[in-house]
Order: sequence, then structure tokens, then C-alpha cells
Amino acid sequence: MAKKDYYEVLSVLRTATELEIKRAYRTMAIQHHPDKNPGDHAAEDKFKECAEAYAVLSDPQKRAAYDRFGHAAAGAGAGFDPGFSNIEDIFDMFGFGDMFGSRGGSRTTVQRGSDLRYDLEITLEEAAAGKEQKLRIPRLETCGECDGKGAEKGTTAETCITCKGSGQTRYQQGFFSVMRTCSNCRGTGRIIRTPCKKCSGAGRVEKEKTLDVKIPAGVETGSRLRVTGEGEVGPNGGPSGDLFVVLHVAEHETFERQGANLYSAVPVTFAQAALGAEVKVKTLEGEEYLKIPAGTQTGTIFRIKSQGMPALGGRGKGDLFVAVTLITPKTLTKEQRKLLEQLADVEDTDFNNESFIEKVRNIFG
Repeated sequence: MAKKDYYEVLSVLRTATELEIKRAYRTMAIQHHPDKNPGDHAAEDKFKECAEAYAVLSDPQKRAAYDRFGHAAAGAGAGFDPGFSNIEDIFDMFGFGDMFGSRGGSRTTVQRGSDLRYDLEITLEEAAAGKEQKLRIPRLETCGECDGKGAEKGTTAETCITCKGSGQTRYQQGFFSVMRTCSNCRGTGRIIRTPCKKCSGAGRVEKEKTLDVKIPAGVETGSRLRVTGEGEVGPNGGPSGDLFVVLHVAEHETFERQGANLYSAVPVTFAQAALGAEVKVKTLEGEEYLKIPAGTQTGTIFRIKSQGMPALGGRGKGDLFVAVTLITPKTLTKEQRKLLEQLADVEDTDFNNESFIEKVRNIFG
């Protein structure tokens, strides 16, 4: 079978630059590499074809000869070597070797510790003022008996003879080789003959630590506080993860929160609504007097500035919105009944006037 044009194999123009050829090869080599297509012989053939094309077009002298004489060029594609036994080597070629560890050397088995989550419920008042909170966190910490090494005092871990400390072993699959986690040391690169009695060779033990966490003013349900380095310590001496404190603000018996604003209701009598009055209103900081003008209707909302929640980060405060609710007494004294009867005799009961009808329309849309 006649060989395909090398430029066609890599899907590049004949005027392609060296960088364009390299990028095209990297894309196709990763796509068709046997490590990503185990058992797919068509992909393996395609990978070899791409590697052969790249071997020629990436070499200025071979490319010049190929451009003049095609596949008949002496040595143009003869004895080519893909040079990449596994997919990691392709990344190494482009400077990404650190993604897989150093080639040919031991691979690090140090891992970052797990992050931890702590759910904390606070009151609305605590969310408004901020607070210092002590938390008791159970977590994995470095074993003090063996200093995290996992071996009993006076002994040391041995280098795994199977993988020679790399934590991985190489298996041959035809023309290519595949890296797998070492089954003898389970990827650690070490064998502990005499495990530490306290941690059973894990190098970590569970302990409870008390932390002081500062909760800023203005937090709300779902706010997350990140405490760097207070998660679990990593295995084999790895760095610690982080602690995330997830906050839940409890419902309040008086206030409803929407962002930085608070909403509540204040009960007033018919006389207060009709004649006007000053009524006490609860706030998060205590009480304030709210002036109710004469003729106030039930459901009227008044705004009290800067009596809401502080904005997270200290950028001002929200407002408190108070809805007036008219209270109708269920029982009346003789004097109250007499006075209300006198009022009923003189009050305007003509609800057919246009202003009243307009109000009803507004209420019901």
C-alpha cells in the first residue's frame, strides 16, 4: 500500500512552520496513542504513521529531501523511531513532563491532605455582629510516634524492589509499554517491614483540634470560610488540606432577611392608625420609635435606614422595612363598645365612593 503524504497525515499545509507541525503532531499523537486506545490496532497504526511523518517533517534536512523527492528520498522514513513509549513522553517533548513526574526517575508519592467541611449554625444577631467561634475538628494528623514515617522507632522503610522506589511498574504491550501502579508497594515506593504500633504504618492518626475561627459581620446562609492548612495532613509527609466552614443562619422569630435588608411587622390599634402615633419597633440593636402618621392603612410599609444587616466586607448596612398591621380586638369592655358604637353612628360608611373603589381595584389588580 502506497504511503500517504506526510503533510496529509498531520493535516498541515506544505508551508507549515516547525511549530505548527509540532502542534499538529502532539494533537494527533495524544488522540491515537495506544495508552488511550488499548487493543485498538487501527489507532496504533495511525499513531505510528503520525510518528513517522513527524520524524521526517521535524528534521529540516529530511524535510527538504522529502519536499524534493517524496518518499523516495534516501532515508526519509527509514528506521524511524517514535521515541515515545508512553503518552507521558509526548507531554515531555512539549515541556509538560512535570504533569507526570520526572522521566526515568522516582515519582513522588507525596499527596496533599483532604479538605474538611464543618457546618456551623449561628443566630441572625451573630451574623450581624460577627463573632469568634471555637470549633472542635476531628482530623488526621502526623503520627507523633513515628513522625509520619509509618515505621516503628529504630526501623526504617525499605525501597520497594519491584518498582525501585518509583511507585510504578512498566509493562510491555507489543511495540509500546504501559505504566501501572506498583502492586507490591501500592504506589508508595516503600515497604514497611515493622509498622508503627500507634498508626499501624499509616503515618497519620486521628486527633481532635480546637480552632478559633473569626466569623465576619454580614455572613449569610451558604457563606463559606476557608481556613488554610487546617484540613487533614497529607500522606507521606504531604501538605495539609484546608478547612471550609459552611455557615447556616437560623430563622428569626421577628425578622425576615433578604440580602442586607430586614423585614418585620408592627401591630397598631385602630385609634393609632386613625389618629397617628409613635410606636416601638424592634431592631437588631434594640428598639426604636417609629412615627405612624394619621390615616395609616394596614399593610403600609415604613423604611428605617441603616437598621438592616451589615454588608459583608464593611460596606455600609441595609435597611429595616416595617409593615403596619391593624389589630382588631376580639373582646371589648363596656366602655370600648360604647365608644365604638358612638363612632359607628358618625363615621362615613359609604364605600361606594370612587376613591374606595379605586383602592379595591389596586389591591386585587
